[in-house]
Amino acid sequence: MSDPAPLDIAQASLTEKLAAHLMRPVDDETRQRARLHLLDWLGCVAGALKSEKAVRYARHLDHPEYWLGNILEMDDVHRSAILHPGPVIWPAALKDEADLTKVLHSAIIGYEAMICVGATFDSHHYSHYHPTATAGFFGAAVSRLHHHLGQDISLAGQYASAMGLAGTIAGGLWQTRHENDDAKQFHVAHAIETGEQISAFIAANIKGSRFILEGPQGLYAATCKNPKPMDFADQWRIHEVSFKPWGACRHAHPAIDAALELKAKTGSLSGEIFVESYADAITFCDRPDPQTVLEAKFSLQHALAVVAERGVPALSDFEPDAIKELTQARARVKVSEAADITSRYPEHYGARVTCGGETIELVDTLGDPERCMSENQIIGKARQLIAWGGLPDTEADRAIDLALKGDDSTSIQAMLKEWLS
Repeated sequence: MSDPAPLDIAQASLTEKLAAHLMRPVDDETRQRARLHLLDWLGCVAGALKSEKAVRYARHLDHPEYWLGNILEMDDVHRSAILHPGPVIWPAALKDEADLTKVLHSAIIGYEAMICVGATFDSHHYSHYHPTATAGFFGAAVSRLHHHLGQDISLAGQYASAMGLAGTIAGGLWQTRHENDDAKQFHVAHAIETGEQISAFIAANIKGSRFILEGPQGLYAATCKNPKPMDFADQWRIHEVSFKPWGACRHAHPAIDAALELKAKTGSLSGEIFVESYADAITFCDRPDPQTVLEAKFSLQHALAVVAERGVPALSDFEPDAIKELTQARARVKVSEAADITSRYPEHYGARVTCGGETIELVDTLGDPERCMSENQIIGKARQLIAWGGLPDTEADRAIDLALKGDDSTSIQAMLKEWLS
């Protein structure tokens, strides 16, 4: 397998620059951070086990874990890229790899590629395309390729070529938001499986387009109006990824967080509740009359009704009985966009909640880097999800130990097979 001749950096494409950026050494702090995201993904998979979708996937699909990570809407999220790396990257990094240290490294560069590409997409792209899918092809491709090639700087050309192949077919349309289908999960699984195929093609010296992002008929030209510059940060960007404490769309979390603080301050949320947030939160989550679990998770009105009537949201608060019970409480919630909050987005996901003449405004929400969840909180979330999926406490202990302290990836793979059998 021959490597392309080195290029002058001024002549390099964005994917070539990104490939060189991925060759940096990984430090122990970043590997430990990756372990927390691995545990978070394992919790999301376990929590989805008793869902109707999980039953179908386990019955009919060879790798149901590819499909389960985002069902509960509790998967990790990068704010400015507006995507969920965990469900794409961990299955890609784990498959057929025994060494957990290598898995962690593969995941870290997968997160990096996915975020670096996804953060360049503009609002026009996000209005039509699911960035977890579009950028996920890039992340899965380099993560799988690391499994085959490692991190030799001389192989940066292969990583760039893999991203060229990923970009030429990247996509995933948001029509799934309007229908009760499996397309959102298919987006994730397709990115993982395509990444695996691409890594095999690169090993056979198949080449991808160098200028797949910025070229005249590349991904930006096809899907963006004003793509943003690519940021090559010194710190690995997995440190920028947020954990989600509640089982609802991330766009609803700032309002949930503000409402919880307001209720703690005033003692109750009675009467009308006014929610102001950024434009995308309204576009995705202004849903006053949800009928399904998924619609409830994408409803600001339902999320705030949960806080008002029940307190800290639990997964059971988005199930059919709760949807029915909270009908009147949802009617008290009025939502609108606030231009000042939109102006800070997507770098900051904020909200302002007013009730009874009192207001709480938050610029960032729980789980964001500015308001980190502690390791104990992340472990607690995993325990709750594993219990929600119907598994015993011993399985939570097992997952926590393997993810945070282990060095054997095959033990994690075996655990997943047991969970999904």
